[in-house]
Amino acid sequence: MKKTSVKYPFLTKDVEIYEQDNGHKIVLAHKEGGMVSVSSWVKTGSINENDKNNGISHFLEHLMFKGTHKHKAGEFDHILESKGAIVNAATWKDYTFYYVTLPKGENNENFYTAIDLHADMMTDPVIPDYEMGAPFDVNDGNVTDKRERHVVIEEIRMRKDQPWTKVYNATNNAMYTSHPYKRDVIGTPEIISQVTQQEVMNYYRTFYSPKNVTTIIVGDFDSEDVLKRVTEAFRWGERPEAPERNIEPDKPVENTVYVENEAVINSSFMMFGFLGARARELKENIALEMLAIILGEGSSSRLYLNLIENMDEHIFNMIESECYSFRDGSNFFVQANFNSQYKEKAIELVKGEIEKLKSGIDERELNKAKKKLKSRFACEAETVSDIGETIGYYMTVCDDLSLAEEYLPICEAMTEEDLIQCAEKYLDLNHAVISVLVPEK
Repeated sequence: MKKTSVKYPFLTKDVEIYEQDNGHKIVLAHKEGGMVSVSSWVKTGSINENDKNNGISHFLEHLMFKGTHKHKAGEFDHILESKGAIVNAATWKDYTFYYVTLPKGENNENFYTAIDLHADMMTDPVIPDYEMGAPFDVNDGNVTDKRERHVVIEEIRMRKDQPWTKVYNATNNAMYTSHPYKRDVIGTPEIISQVTQQEVMNYYRTFYSPKNVTTIIVGDFDSEDVLKRVTEAFRWGERPEAPERNIEPDKPVENTVYVENEAVINSSFMMFGFLGARARELKENIALEMLAIILGEGSSSRLYLNLIENMDEHIFNMIESECYSFRDGSNFFVQANFNSQYKEKAIELVKGEIEKLKSGIDERELNKAKKKLKSRFACEAETVSDIGETIGYYMTVCDDLSLAEEYLPICEAMTEEDLIQCAEKYLDLNHAVISVLVPEK
């Protein structure tokens, strides 16, 4: 078993990374206190889907809780929640992760139970047909089945009725040409209603291989003891390696793309979208995060001050900017809710604020952005669950936990010129997607 160590900020001991011969990585992070976190991150999400199985990663996430050969559906949650645990999972473009956070209990009793149950769920899901629900015609309004297939479809329908989802999906779809990131992670009712149990199990066996999984344990424990328990609990058997992902990142659109859709709404929604740097290009991603703070995070941001607080006309109800980092390139968004009669003016005002970033950033704005990012990074080392989530991101999306060690020094060394260069490189309006959702006429 190969061992490496990383000096993780704010923790009293180095984080230990163990890689087994089968590729399964086990990360042990020490955080004093009575709480522990057990999580596993799988390198699969919508990035490994196509037009025929879009949404299968998210559907599988739901079905992983439907029992194993040792435990019936519901036992996993019942046992752990009776011990005060928070049990959940999430699916995103690059990953799916499952976690348990709970008090470790007397003599680590709860902790050891969580390791055993979590490992059992990750390595031996049954996914029975009677828990999935039978495939059906999604247009048949007489189907009243309440099993998991229908739970997921109802989740899709509820989400797609939301204006922000509509405007985001239109933006996201237009930003990408061929990359799988263009698809909605949650999938479609048409696909989920027809996917079979065999297809779901084949997907599980293909991508839930030990080399594709990182298990992260955070808390106050004896490393040797916990490492032994985790390696014994995760019994993978013979599994093929997951296929390598060699997907070329998409380039930004060659010319500004404008998309307009209608919905039954009272006010309008807008989103500007830009493609940015890969997640492991840490300096450029930190710069984009800082630009998002300066431009549109909070009541002291440029967008709020210039387009809401100091405007004579009431055009914008809300406006903000944010940045998401992905394995094959980040996304930078400006999003707004505005008065529909000012559509053209609202678009031009946002364009103007984005362009002003390239004209200059003052020292006060830079220091505010640095302070916010450093504070945010420190807060993410406060709880065992946050530490586990941050480590999972660096291990799974960036393939390099040592980048966490570099984050604060890079952040502190950032200059106004660095941010201006980043804005010029990535926030070019000629390569922007502008999506607007307006009330039906």
